[in-house]
Amino acid sequence: MKITSAESILLTIPYRTSGGLRSIAGRPAAGLNMLLVRIETDEGITGWGEAFGHAVCPATKTVFDSMVGPMLNGQDPLDIRGMMDDLQRTLHLFGRNGPVIYALSGVDIALWDIAGKAVGQPLHRLLGGASRTSLSAYASLLRCTGPDAVAASCREMLGQGYRHIKLHEITVEAVKAAREALGPDIALMVDTNCPWSVPEALAMVESMRRYDPYWLEEPVWPPEDHHGLAVVRAAGAVTAAGENAAGLFDFQHLFELDALDVAQPSVTKIGGISEMRRIIALAQGSGVRVVPHCPYFGPGFIASLHVIATLPEDVTVERLAVDLEASPFGD
Repeated sequence: MKITSAESILLTIPYRTSGGLRSIAGRPAAGLNMLLVRIETDEGITGWGEAFGHAVCPATKTVFDSMVGPMLNGQDPLDIRGMMDDLQRTLHLFGRNGPVIYALSGVDIALWDIAGKAVGQPLHRLLGGASRTSLSAYASLLRCTGPDAVAASCREMLGQGYRHIKLHEITVEAVKAAREALGPDIALMVDTNCPWSVPEALAMVESMRRYDPYWLEEPVWPPEDHHGLAVVRAAGAVTAAGENAAGLFDFQHLFELDALDVAQPSVTKIGGISEMRRIIALAQGSGVRVVPHCPYFGPGFIASLHVIATLPEDVTVERLAVDLEASPFGD
């Protein structure tokens, strides 16, 4: 089997969300961007992947169209390990994190899709089999306009049946409003997106402690300050991070420093399913819980579901709390 063509497809789908503010990574976002990767073969099998994502999609698409895609033609799509190793070695000069790795993540996911279709098996079976047939989800809220909007959004998610809810907020007032709206029995995660110095993060840990955050996600700037994150964890915070990690060795460093309670590799950012498998094995050997980062609506989300289904422990799946105008999956 040979690859005959590879293309990237940028979709922007309007969406609705509660909370009053439609913002992703600090930018207004009236539409959800996703970058799909489609790989065709000479045996008529099509593989679909997804490359991260959101506002960086145009940059990732440029990288894919100008560098990555042309390198795929004529390759054997079933040689996933060999092809991905060659691509990463050839392109390492252009960065071990960011749009190049995002584009390669989409390729890897598409290759696994081809591999499953070639033998008529779902991804979870290729990965060793599912430990469960259904998964619970947590609602991942976008940044809201203030504490009142946070409370309203939390009540809406509670009404939809969610028992785990994640904020993307950086104020004690927002966390307080969420806890008061949810009551004491709902797991409340707080994703801060790397806003604070270590002293600031330690102060926020103390201020938020009374609201019982289930975990505190990426509290330290910059995200590669693994030592700083370890200090925050040592102060009693339940720390979660990993969506900004640069591959297996970043996670190894985090584990060696005891910086993480929860590892969050992201299949569309980290190098795809192949790198995700290596990180999961390392985490399990280090006694660190894995909860993949996956606020997606395309092949990256489906790939995450299949990976999560193979884990031996129960893992709650991240679902971005937005209602898309149209489904990228069609029917």
